Amino acid sequence: MSDVRYPFTAIVGMADLRLGLLLNAVSPAVGGVLVRGEKGTAKSTMVRALAGLLPSIATVDDCRFACDPAAPDPQCPDGPHVSPSASERPSQLVELPVGVAEDRIVGSLDLERALAEGVKAYEPGLLARAHRGVLYIDEVNLLQDHVVDLLLDAAAMGRSYVEREGVSVRHAARFLLVGTMNPEEGELRPQLLDRFGLTVEIAATRDPAERAEVVRRRLGYDADPAGFAARFAEDERTLAERIVAARELLPKVELTDVALRQITAVCAAFEVDGLRADIVMARTAVALAAWDGRTEVLEEDVRKAAQLALPHRRRRNPFDAPGLDEEQLDRTLEEHAQPEDPEPEDDGPGPDGDGGPQDGPDGGPEDDGPGGGPDGGGAPEPSDGGPDGPASEAPAPEAPSPEGTEEPAQSPVPAQHPAPARESAPVAAGDPYRTRLFTVKGTGQGAQGRRSPAETTGGHTIRARRPQGALARLHLTATLQAAAPHQVARGRSGRALVVHKDDFREQVRQGRESNLVLFVVDASGSMAARQRMTAVKGAVLSLLMDAYQRRDKIGMITFRGAGAELALPPTSSVEVGAARLESLPTGGRTPLAAGLLRAHEVLRVERLRDPNRRPLLVVVTDGRATGGRDALGQSRRAAALFAAQGTASVVLDCESGPVRLGLARTLAGLLGGTAVSLDELRAEGVASLVRQSRSENRGATSTASIASPASTAATAPMRKAA
Repeated sequence: MSDVRYPFTAIVGMADLRLGLLLNAVSPAVGGVLVRGEKGTAKSTMVRALAGLLPSIATVDDCRFACDPAAPDPQCPDGPHVSPSASERPSQLVELPVGVAEDRIVGSLDLERALAEGVKAYEPGLLARAHRGVLYIDEVNLLQDHVVDLLLDAAAMGRSYVEREGVSVRHAARFLLVGTMNPEEGELRPQLLDRFGLTVEIAATRDPAERAEVVRRRLGYDADPAGFAARFAEDERTLAERIVAARELLPKVELTDVALRQITAVCAAFEVDGLRADIVMARTAVALAAWDGRTEVLEEDVRKAAQLALPHRRRRNPFDAPGLDEEQLDRTLEEHAQPEDPEPEDDGPGPDGDGGPQDGPDGGPEDDGPGGGPDGGGAPEPSDGGPDGPASEAPAPEAPSPEGTEEPAQSPVPAQHPAPARESAPVAAGDPYRTRLFTVKGTGQGAQGRRSPAETTGGHTIRARRPQGALARLHLTATLQAAAPHQVARGRSGRALVVHKDDFREQVRQGRESNLVLFVVDASGSMAARQRMTAVKGAVLSLLMDAYQRRDKIGMITFRGAGAELALPPTSSVEVGAARLESLPTGGRTPLAAGLLRAHEVLRVERLRDPNRRPLLVVVTDGRATGGRDALGQSRRAAALFAAQGTASVVLDCESGPVRLGLARTLAGLLGGTAVSLDELRAEGVASLVRQSRSENRGATSTASIASPASTAATAPMRKAA
């Protein structure tokens, strides 16, 4: 692999990403860039190329923290720097691996030497290396949440903190933060999205000519990296000089009252939470003006700043796609494009002064209703009336002609097409709601999350043990207890305690882990009743949202007709799961055994890939089994496989009506899990059952059942029946 970076100016297209990166190079206070896009779109290439454009920096010699000799960090662990010698070096690009540990990021303290020798031995981490450079996080959405929190806190405060058992180290950590992610692999939660200053959505061009140029340039670079870079050397130098000039101009840029009012009005109009968006937009608009060589922020700067800073802050739930209503943005900017006039307190019927042109379109009592512009008197009426016409005409043919245009979506097709007659078109899911918490019993060791108890790096201390690897979380009391019996034999004199390496004990903490929630959804004809499937999809959507909030991985298997299908392989992207659920058709027989066997195979493979992530099986069915010989017996034998392995499971009982067979609850008993009806799934109104369940389940260690509200009450009769 060549050491010559691909030139920034050689990248084709992606103007928004290019601009977002350059604005952060001009003003790192903007807060970094999150690049969202599909695979193979040169996200990483462009970020790495940016580092070559940044100006070199002066650093204190022999300082591991890149202190500026003009203003050294007074808290630098390598300081104090008094009259230091300095040298220049290029700005560094530090790449963060996906599986990085916390100590590798912030650095580590040698607690053994701190206790035994009384010295503060600190090894800097990646944040120290990135100081005054670029910190690049590829696949940021795959990092554990506590690691992302740590990085964003350091980026916001400009300082890194290391605290270990009363020993603390802190140092400056100011860097240009760039993260890339593929949304198909999972989303960042909104709190973390908000911490990135700008977000850019990118996708590969569909223009054949542009795609050909991309391929041509890449092949040219691969054949001769140095020669290819030389072709763009002059463009690179010009761009680097423009970054330096914009940095020098930045303090001189004026953010006018009009521009500031437009910024705050846009943030208020889009109902953005908090005030971080306002601040980021202001900094971005100032950087845009400096980049264009101006000393005053214009409306076009505010518009572009909104397009970069607001889309990812507009999400209200995990299934909302980031985006911005351009018409609403333009309308808000126009409404606040003029300075505030103290005279408009006059409520006279016919203002003819300066307020006339501004107030004219809104002057009529009807104008605010349609939201039209200056020419909107008659235009809104046809546009509003247009949809009403077809909407009122569409139902009319349905009464006299049941075989009209609505039939293919709601009823069987004519007799000459018998196969599709068993399948109903997808129906929309009901509104999601807060569900009860289902957890895997016992204590796991999986990735940190918010579902099941597990040994984690956070949480509360439950015990002490001998260190496994490098000592990270010292259990001081247990260490002193281990060393105390040996003080006489070790020749202790004075008040100092003689501590050997074998005495050290580390904390074992219990927090919460994330799980693999595998949905097995019955999409057969018995589920095809339209209102019933709407309620079922709403329940699954609610469980998907719960899985998102608890940082779980999810997968989805559907079964109907002749077999089962893996509709969604295990992933962290609940958005994809919601989309697959929304488009799920129903109809045909009920091959329950096929669905369970497919789930068993998926879980077997996932155990090999990630043995520490415990599964939670959620079967959504009414318990019926049809199709083939001994369909019910096969489904029961398949269920016994999960019970034998102790797989935690929940059966969402979808049976409805006055007469119920109880097949879903029988299935739950065979699985060794819990049966929950659609009505029981909601979290509301179960507070007393939660307290009862917690008291009854305290001390349980089996992994074959679920710690959930009313689990005992729900499973007791079912197990008797089984």
